[in-house]
Amino acid sequence: MQFNSDRLTYYFTTLCEIDSPSKGESKLSSYLQDLFNDLGADLVFEDDSSRVTGSDCGNFVARFAGTRRDVSPLFFNCHLDVIKPCLGVKVCKINDIFYSAGDTVLGADDKAGIAILIEVLIAIILENIPFVPVEFVFTTCEEIGLLGAKAFDPSLLVAKYGYSLDSTGIDNVIIGAPASYGISVEIHGLASHAGLRPLHGINAIQLAAHAVSRLPLGQIDGETTANIGLITGGTATNIIPDYVCADGEVRSHNLSKLYSTLDLFKKTFQDVVSSWHDPYDLITSRPSLGFSFSEQYPLMKLEPDSLPVVRTRHAASSLSRSLRFIQAGGGSDANFFNAYGLPTAILGIGMENVHSVSENIKLSDMLRTAELVYSILTS
Repeated sequence: MQFNSDRLTYYFTTLCEIDSPSKGESKLSSYLQDLFNDLGADLVFEDDSSRVTGSDCGNFVARFAGTRRDVSPLFFNCHLDVIKPCLGVKVCKINDIFYSAGDTVLGADDKAGIAILIEVLIAIILENIPFVPVEFVFTTCEEIGLLGAKAFDPSLLVAKYGYSLDSTGIDNVIIGAPASYGISVEIHGLASHAGLRPLHGINAIQLAAHAVSRLPLGQIDGETTANIGLITGGTATNIIPDYVCADGEVRSHNLSKLYSTLDLFKKTFQDVVSSWHDPYDLITSRPSLGFSFSEQYPLMKLEPDSLPVVRTRHAASSLSRSLRFIQAGGGSDANFFNAYGLPTAILGIGMENVHSVSENIKLSDMLRTAELVYSILTS
């Protein structure tokens, strides 16, 4: 299939220059819903997830019945929102590479994926190529915690497996991603004047520092990472702080290791707080601890014989291409789709330096991804 580079460039540029910050995706959503209706979608509908996410629109689905009724339906997913700074994006192209022309991100994450889907669909329709039943699923608020995917009702889909176009690199297929739990720790000490009554306070920040210094942080093993990323507390430099909050996370491809790391974190803070003592016997109160954790996103793991993996291998073979099936260290909408019982692989689309003003993507890489998407849809 020969794709139209100018058309792909037009749609990519147009999408990038439509503002769509997290919780403000409605302009882009409306544009795309109109476009998919114009392209002959059998059904375009928006869900009510905005009641949960706080976005100014919901997730939306565009369904095409296709002409290959002998093949099970599948879906493609991209997210609508873009990481800040993302308002007033202007796209420039130098040779083969798209950049932001200003002090914003480009928005290739994830608008390159959307533009690729549009180009493939238009090419199929114009050439009257038979294609499988397909649903395009567009989510909100991905960049601020996968909120759209988390609030998505999987029963809205006919398809039982699919693909997310949302990863760096090219020829990469992500088939595994860690589960992640957020951690929040609160330590209450006792305030006192640091100069006049230094022996009468319990320094909450010092207790937190003792605990954090004992934690395994960073790359714990080949499957598990942990981090304490935020510490807030204190009111003034001359006041012994009576409160500190420490926030972090644990990620792992192994749930047993994840839970044991959470237990270790909790025990470490408990031990530090409970072992505090006043060597001068001047303080009658004791420090206290609050420790909580919650799932940020679930584990993703695809088996070699799962539908998206098998179909992707077949599609790549028809293109004489060799793909890398890999594990990733971050979460995406695909984590939730897999948790819903909808096996979902993540296709690399070539975007580079994401979440920065130096974000860029090659048109040639977008065209290579389009070839793979086309093969998945038509083989």
